Amino acid sequence: MTHEEVMAVMKKIGLPYAYHHFAEGESPDPPFLVFLYPKSNNFSADGKVYHKINCLNVELYTDVKNIELEQKIEAMFDGHGIFYEKSEVWIESESLYEVLYEMEV
Repeated sequence: MTHEEVMAVMKKIGLPYAYHHFAEGESPDPPFLVFLYPKSNNFSADGKVYHKINCLNVELYTDVKNIELEQKIEAMFDGHGIFYEKSEVWIESESLYEVLYEMEV
């Protein structure tokens, strides 16, 4: 999946989103998304990168637990054939839930 394809999926979800972070003072009210490529998991052959694989994190931030929104996002990933792992934390200092979707593209 190319960066352009990732951007198209982010747009289809229909929430405000930014790569890595929103600029100081420009963060929208929740819910919103942040996505980034924190590392790669390339496949090698003969000492060279044979197949490039980027790890993609999509972070959903909400002020209340929103199962329906999570299901909508997961349906979008499922519809594009994207396998993901999901975890969740409460960020007390921000009073926000972070639902993290980790995948490879």
